[in-house]
Amino acid sequence: MEKRNFVRQVNNAIFSLCLPTPFSHPPKLVAASKDVIERHLDLKYEHAIQSRHFVDFVAGHIVQNGSIPISHRYGGHQFGYWAGQLGDGRAAMLGEYINSQGIRWELQLKGSGKTPYSRNGDGRAVLRSSIREYLVSEAMHHLGIATTRAASIVMSDEAVWRDQFYDGRPGIEKAAVVLRLAPSWFRFGSIEILHYNQEFQLLHRLVDVIINLHYPHLRNDKQKYTKFYTEVVNATAYLIAQWQSVGFTHGVCNTDNFSILSLTIDYGPFGFLDEYNDNFIPNTSDDEGRYRFRLQPDVAHFNLNKLRIALSSLINELDGQNILSNYKKIYRRFYLQLMRRKLGLKGHHRNDAKLIAQLLKMMKNQNADFTMTFRELSEINAQNINNNGQNLQKDKQFWSLPKVMNDKEWPVWVQSYITRLDIKNLTLYNDRDRQIQMQEANPRYVLRNYMAQVAIDKANNGDFSEVINIQDALLNPFSKQEKAEILGYASPPPYWSSKLR
Repeated sequence: MEKRNFVRQVNNAIFSLCLPTPFSHPPKLVAASKDVIERHLDLKYEHAIQSRHFVDFVAGHIVQNGSIPISHRYGGHQFGYWAGQLGDGRAAMLGEYINSQGIRWELQLKGSGKTPYSRNGDGRAVLRSSIREYLVSEAMHHLGIATTRAASIVMSDEAVWRDQFYDGRPGIEKAAVVLRLAPSWFRFGSIEILHYNQEFQLLHRLVDVIINLHYPHLRNDKQKYTKFYTEVVNATAYLIAQWQSVGFTHGVCNTDNFSILSLTIDYGPFGFLDEYNDNFIPNTSDDEGRYRFRLQPDVAHFNLNKLRIALSSLINELDGQNILSNYKKIYRRFYLQLMRRKLGLKGHHRNDAKLIAQLLKMMKNQNADFTMTFRELSEINAQNINNNGQNLQKDKQFWSLPKVMNDKEWPVWVQSYITRLDIKNLTLYNDRDRQIQMQEANPRYVLRNYMAQVAIDKANNGDFSEVINIQDALLNPFSKQEKAEILGYASPPPYWSSKLR
């Protein structure tokens, strides 16, 4: 096995040995997740964050006894085209940890230096992107969406050059490392690279390992490969439906960024919708808008088809096509289930899709906020909804729904909504069940771009308080919190937020 760490094309291997590269300046702890550290890593939070050993470990300055750091080789379709070998260009997996609950986690450092897969990169991550990844990993988890986790973020005064906007004007930023956890870091591209390089024996071994570890109920099934693909299709459809239901746009939906366990992974230029715009594109390098918000379900279908092709040595072509042909129907079912919950609807009705689409259309026409329109709809009673929220205009905490109520289509829509709720008598109707259901499905707080930017700006000046404030608020995104309200996390985004790139 090659033990030297140098950039190269790798063949007939899934991992390469790769030691983390220590910072040239001492690391400083920016933030740490108490939930991850205590519940998943079995450590005492207060002791850990005050420990120099812990900080050095999560920075990659210390390698534990028995740990063999490795970087993963994978490929991927990027913006629709096969890109060949990609791999962990700035990440090193430290090993596996099975915690006191018997749950297996793979620990990975992102930003820990060059690897065989760094290509022309320096192997570092910067504080700006690391804060965003750290916060959104935990935010997505507490929204109930499958995701990798982030245990900690450390920074250093080591200078890193980055062309943030791809405009030929690089600048100096501070280096950072995030300790990330996942049950597995395998992605569609892990299998694709072996297929396109015709390393079929290794491909079969890898898929068997994935099934044995993560789909053990299929281990002895004669149709295990076909059923494995079926489960990935179903779980991916649900994940994308969840993204759409909270207004999350990943930004870089390449096949190398799609998890084989259907987790949300590799957060880059992501964004949550502010004003509802189904053409929202958070990635400044996505010139054609391939990964815009409304196209994410279609891109997932494209990626699943590429996975089907990569599995073609294990799965009959017709079987694979038949499985994939169900994707759009499965996605649609999951999406409608989630959106019905957001509107407090029970059961299902053939006009539900139309009711949902009409509300989204009004939101788009009126530049209404995606998150807060649904949340505010959950915070007023049906009588107030029916009378066009006459008392809302004077209440500053309601700032998005009143915009929708000004749409010319609102009176027709609200009557359809009241009818769908099966309200016979508004005066006697107990609306509390609807409100509770909706508030459990509609967050009051999401990680808006401007919030992350404020935290980044302060952190670059040595003040990590806003990272902590945002992290604390996003632990309970469905509950109204006094501190979060004072900090304005449920208020209209500032005027300058729309200029952020």
